[in-house]
Amino acid sequence: MFAALWGVLSSLFAPIVFQMFGLPILCDMIGFAVLILSAWWIRKFGAVTAVGLIATVVNFVFNPGGFHFLGFTAASIVLDAMTRLAGYDRCFKSSLSTMVSMFSVSVLSAAVAGLIISIFFMVAPALARWGGVLGWAGLHAVGGIVGGFVGITLVTGLSIRGVRRVGVKR
Repeated sequence: MFAALWGVLSSLFAPIVFQMFGLPILCDMIGFAVLILSAWWIRKFGAVTAVGLIATVVNFVFNPGGFHFLGFTAASIVLDAMTRLAGYDRCFKSSLSTMVSMFSVSVLSAAVAGLIISIFFMVAPALARWGGVLGWAGLHAVGGIVGGFVGITLVTGLSIRGVRRVGVKR
């Protein structure tokens, strides 16, 4: 469900927003909010990567030329690995730990997406306009901040309202 949401919204709306503003913020916002929700809900290594892979397939169905989305596939793998290394229980223990860990992971993963997209999928004139590889990675990192904020807000709100993962005792 998370992967389909990300794939469809990114393939349909992110190109429109990118054409309007020239910024990759919407694809990052949707992606990292969904990945944080997935990590919080599932808490199993490989699940976030699977969400990224399925979203990539969905994106290619709707947008066959959207090879840049492979940067987000890599970012989902990075987010999955970093969340696993940090420990799911530590990351989602409290609102503060969720905020600190997921902001860090989201921003770093988004920067990785930006690096991959800029190195492999952008033309030089467009890349130069945004400050090169590091400038584009920075723009995606800002998108990771926005997506991280949305994801953390959703996770915190759901937790406060007593929404629990299946099989978790209250």
